[in-house]
Amino acid sequence: MRTAYLKMHTAIFLWGFTGLLGKLINLNEGLLVWYRMLISSVAIALMMLYRKNFPSLKRTEVIKIGGIGFLVMLHWVTFYGSIKLSSISVAMICLSSIALFASIIEPLVNRTKFDYVDIVFSLFALAGIATIYNSDLSASAGIIVGIISAMLSATFSSLNKRIAGHYEALTISLVELSSGFLLLTALLPFYLAFQPTSNFLPSFSDSIYLLILSLVCTVLTWILSLDALRKVSAFTMGLALNLEPVYGIILAVLFAGEGKILTKGFYFGAIIIMITVVLHTIYKFRKAASYNRSQNL
Repeated sequence: MRTAYLKMHTAIFLWGFTGLLGKLINLNEGLLVWYRMLISSVAIALMMLYRKNFPSLKRTEVIKIGGIGFLVMLHWVTFYGSIKLSSISVAMICLSSIALFASIIEPLVNRTKFDYVDIVFSLFALAGIATIYNSDLSASAGIIVGIISAMLSATFSSLNKRIAGHYEALTISLVELSSGFLLLTALLPFYLAFQPTSNFLPSFSDSIYLLILSLVCTVLTWILSLDALRKVSAFTMGLALNLEPVYGIILAVLFAGEGKILTKGFYFGAIIIMITVVLHTIYKFRKAASYNRSQNL
């Protein structure tokens, strides 16, 4: 069990580096995600070929999983877009609202009743984001794009839960990443028409950062998290994931000098959001425990 917890927290800590790496890579968000998806999907395909368990899926299944991959791609593009428009810290604090957005999106996806307590928590989280927004209007575009990124993440996570039990995890990852890559390839000419750049090829340092982002912060973390989930519950993983924005902000302050640019309003709004996330997690834990007790009666 200790090994499982170590793998889980290692994966989450490494995910915290994704924001910092996105800031360090001198490519626009579209090209950054294009390279990340290319390298990650090739690496996973090679792993599956080596293990001789390459997936055999029907066309309808590929389309269904590939559609989710399109949302993953949009989430990454908007996440790195938020970083480029504002800062790592702003993008990370917007990302911390994923669980709260999921509490609204999951009932829509699964056609279940809304939990109005979840909606109240979501309103508090939005109040925290609004506080950050009003404290630094120069970061407003990054905050808006960051919120869109969080909503996209909550959407594809909810959809992934519906298919997780039907397909092997690496199969889902391969189809989603490769589909996202192909769709982004098709959209990239239009994207670059609106976001022109003269920097198409990564520099040597960019290449190193892209390899770390793709192989360490994507493929390795995926393997570590999957291994951890064999012993650790999904709820425990979800609870621990709340540390990702914390790690990301600490790394941004230490290595990107963002401590100098963060305002008092940012810290106040961030505290509101983090307290809301903690209270929401406690509420979900007690609700799940109460449900389990009623099932055992």
